[in-house]
Amino acid sequence: MELHLLGINGPFPQSCGATSGYLLEAGDSLFQFDLGSGVLGLLTSLTAPETLSALFVSHWHYDHTADIPVLMYRLQAYGQVLPVYGPEDPSSPVFQLVSSVPCFAFTKVSAGQVLNVNGTEVRVNAARHPVPSVGYCLSCDGKTFGYTGDTNTLSSLADDYRGCSLLLADGLFPSDSWSDQKPHLSAELAARLAQEAGADDLIITHLNPLYPRRILLEEARSVFPRAKLAEAGAVISL
Repeated sequence: MELHLLGINGPFPQSCGATSGYLLEAGDSLFQFDLGSGVLGLLTSLTAPETLSALFVSHWHYDHTADIPVLMYRLQAYGQVLPVYGPEDPSSPVFQLVSSVPCFAFTKVSAGQVLNVNGTEVRVNAARHPVPSVGYCLSCDGKTFGYTGDTNTLSSLADDYRGCSLLLADGLFPSDSWSDQKPHLSAELAARLAQEAGADDLIITHLNPLYPRRILLEEARSVFPRAKLAEAGAVISL
């Protein structure tokens, strides 16, 4: 498997950046995880978006879904239908679009489900966020990729991401800005999750341009020395 880091910021992008969006090549499949602001153009530089095998949505906040309405125009132009998986959230205009427009074939998912998508096993994990949210684990060729989506601490997380070859985790906050009431993990807590889950490698993402990367990386590596911060455009082999 190969993971392409397209958009790594949240809730807004850095200059010339993009919010959440990640392309995973798994065998013969192309899986897109989230499609935030600025991601569609970056995705199009790598592959024709209408050839995606599926789009997995962690939740429907705009920094994870802003480019989905524009993707609709592309799918309509090419006469293609894209399978989309995600939680149900009737309060979201983007969810309402995806669940009603013919160019999207939407499947509702919830924590605990195990899916077979294009011959690949996908597990749906719980997340703690202000709106309905999930994370995903995808297994292929003896490797497992885990994506937390947006989440704060949750007792099930370590078991949900147990043994991941690569964990892509929300770690927006430095420790002194985090609290249990916040909607995201800190970088240090993301590292603790990787440690407790026995992950081989950790990439911390959903990086807020207001917080210094150096501090986030130092705090994460104090717990999990192999931790890295997401770099836009990076390609990681699993």
